[in-house]
Amino acid sequence: MSTTQIVLLAAYALAMAGGQMLFKLAALQNRPSGSLSDRLVVLVHNGYFLAAIVLYAGLTVVWVWILTFTPLSRAYAFLALAFVVTPLAGGLLFGEPISARLIIGIALIAMGLVCVAG
Repeated sequence: MSTTQIVLLAAYALAMAGGQMLFKLAALQNRPSGSLSDRLVVLVHNGYFLAAIVLYAGLTVVWVWILTFTPLSRAYAFLALAFVVTPLAGGLLFGEPISARLIIGIALIAMGLVCVAG
């Protein structure tokens, strides 16, 4: 894989993790109360939720473009970066627990990505 492909795929994975942060922010503002329809109306008016949807829609277009010049079998492995970044960002931004077991799992994912992409 070229350096450009690696950078694009890493940026894509980081943007996916960013989308998850937006969904979490939306969830924090959308506390369960009222009927399901009431909660959906509140969610649709949530700026973080809308930003995440727009980001993911844009990322879908970018993904198709990336696949025009990168084999799916190699590109998809880079999505594992999101599984590394998202839990760490959740811990740093939202105070979610980061256990030793989680760190070991993240390290294994990172090593797997190196094996596949290396």
